[in-house]
Amino acid sequence: MAKKPTKEHRSWVEAPVVEAEIMASGLDLEAERAAHPRGVPVKRPFKFGRWFRATGWRHIVGIVMTLFALFPIVFVISSSLNPQGTLTGSNALFSSIGLESYVRILTDPQVPYPQWFGNTLIIAAATAIGTVFLGGLAAYSFSRMRFTGRRFGLISIVVIQMFPQMLAVVAIFLLMSAIADWFPAIGLNTQIGLIMVYLGGALGVNTFLMYGFFNTIPASIDEAAKIDGAGHARIFFTIIVRLAAPILAVVALLSFIFTVNEFAVASVLLIDTEKQTLAVGLTKLVSNPRYADWSAFSAGAVMAALPVVALFLFLQKYIVGGLTAGAVK
Repeated sequence: MAKKPTKEHRSWVEAPVVEAEIMASGLDLEAERAAHPRGVPVKRPFKFGRWFRATGWRHIVGIVMTLFALFPIVFVISSSLNPQGTLTGSNALFSSIGLESYVRILTDPQVPYPQWFGNTLIIAAATAIGTVFLGGLAAYSFSRMRFTGRRFGLISIVVIQMFPQMLAVVAIFLLMSAIADWFPAIGLNTQIGLIMVYLGGALGVNTFLMYGFFNTIPASIDEAAKIDGAGHARIFFTIIVRLAAPILAVVALLSFIFTVNEFAVASVLLIDTEKQTLAVGLTKLVSNPRYADWSAFSAGAVMAALPVVALFLFLQKYIVGGLTAGAVK
C-alpha cells in the first residue's frame, strides 16, 4: 500500500503547476515522478527558531568574533589619522581625519622610518629564507635518515622551546661583543649579526612542523629516485622541496612575522638608530613619558603591517594545507 503524501509533499495530481514548471525547465517529467514517488517536496516556511538552532547561532558567534578582532585594527587606523598625536583624542573613532601623522613620520629627520622599514624587510626576508633552508635540511634528515641520537635530537628541539628567549639575551650580548672584537662585520651593532642570531634559533618548532609534513610524503618516492641514481641532496632539492611547498611557505611566513615583531634581541644588538628595525625604532616614539607621539606610532604600525598582510595574502593558499598536513604525524 502506497504511503500517503505528508503535508511536506504535494502530490502530482494536486500540483499541475509544478509539472508545467518541470517541463518548462527541460527536465524529464517521468524521471522526476520516479525520483519523487510521494510527490514534490514542499519548501518549509522560514522559522527563526529553527534556523537559529541549526546554523544561526554560528553566524552570530562569527560576527561577534569578527567585530572583536577588527576593533583594535579600526582603533589603530583611527589613531593614525588623528593629527593631535594623543590617544585621548582617539577615543571617538574618526572624530578628526588627517594625514599629518604619516607625513611627519616619513619626513622627520630624527625619525628615519624609511630606513627602519628597509632594515626590517631585509632582516626579515633573510631570516625567513635561512630558516626555511636550515629547517628544511634538518627536518629532511630527521624524517628520512636513521642515525644515533635522532630521537634525542627531536625531543631536544621541543624542550628547548620551553625556555623564554629573554633568558638568552645577556648571553647573546656577551657573545656578540666578543665576536665584534675579532670580526666586526658580524658582531655587535650589525644587521648580519642579528640575522645570524635569529638563524641560530631556526631549528625550533618550525623544524618539528616540517618534520611532521615530510613524514606524510611517501618514502617510496625517495626509493624510486635512489634507484635512478639520485642522492639525498638531489632528492631534497628536486623532489621534496616541490612536494613540501605548503609547509615551506607556512614556515617562511611565521619566520617573517616573528622577525618583524621581535624586539628584545634587536633592541640589545642594534645600537645605532640608522641600523634599528621598526619594532625598536617605533618604540622610541612612545618611550618618553612626557610626550608620546601615539599618532605617529599608529601610522608607522599601519604601514609596517602592509608587508605582512601582503605576504599572508600571497601565501594563504598554502597556509591551511601546510598547517593541517604538518599536524598529522
